[in-house]
Amino acid sequence: MSASVKSPKTVRRSEWFVVSWTVPALVFYVAFAIIPLFIAVYLSLTSWNGLTPPQWIGLGNWVTLLSDAVTGQSLLLTIEVMILSWIIQTPLSILIGVFMAGVQRYRSILSVLYFIPLLFSAVAIGLTWQAMTQPNFGVVDAVLNAIGLSGMAKDWLGDPSLAFYTVLVIVCWEFIPFHSLLYLGGARQIPKELYEAANIDGGGRVQNFFMITLPQLKYTVITSTTLIFTGSLTYFDLFWVTTQGGPGYATRVLPLQMYITAFQNQQVGYGSMIAVVLAAFGIALSFILLRFTGFSKMSSQLEGL
Repeated sequence: MSASVKSPKTVRRSEWFVVSWTVPALVFYVAFAIIPLFIAVYLSLTSWNGLTPPQWIGLGNWVTLLSDAVTGQSLLLTIEVMILSWIIQTPLSILIGVFMAGVQRYRSILSVLYFIPLLFSAVAIGLTWQAMTQPNFGVVDAVLNAIGLSGMAKDWLGDPSLAFYTVLVIVCWEFIPFHSLLYLGGARQIPKELYEAANIDGGGRVQNFFMITLPQLKYTVITSTTLIFTGSLTYFDLFWVTTQGGPGYATRVLPLQMYITAFQNQQVGYGSMIAVVLAAFGIALSFILLRFTGFSKMSSQLEGL
């Protein structure tokens, strides 16, 4: 038998060795994702205040959802967060990521400033921006007054018409550096030969960006989009720290509505139902993006080079 050919026993042993490394991750996933999801599904079919034994009500919570205006508004706000987050974060993240992919020293220095939001927790960011947007002593209004734009000074987190968009800007400020890092890695994987060939044909920077860089970042855009959409379903900390869902219901996104319903209003069964809706929404979005964008095929963009 040739030395390069492995015996079936050796192959099976190698396969079992590989599988054994996945067991801890699988156990962790089942314990902290699958089992809690099934528990949430069960609780969504009950009426429970968190103290007394749960009472089975079947689809009662789901029927209530159809007439719950507050939860419906929370769902619409969450969808709005998803769409606006993508519109704001994606172009800026691509531009910053491609810019940082350059080899010039000054770009590396500026990259340090871009990544500052990644160094802080969401709670620290929320408290800082809450202080900065205070109408009386906040830095934002103080700067506007100092430069003669006092008419633009607002109660950014206290005005129902502004609070949602103010928190959304804070969310984008926090996560743009992360997505820029994804595009930085993707841009540095693009072969230099493509740009050299384009320069020979007379292509400029703008033309090269739209004809080479963006097409080569296709799968990075899909990955970033998936993370933005599914991440928008988990935004709780910043909204809670800055506004606690107010003023009124202006910033009560669906994760916040789930928390308030389950733990403040002591309607754990109904809150669990909202959690199931969030999970199902996230799974459906991920499936649609991976299924209809071609990302699941994992075909190489460098084929033929």
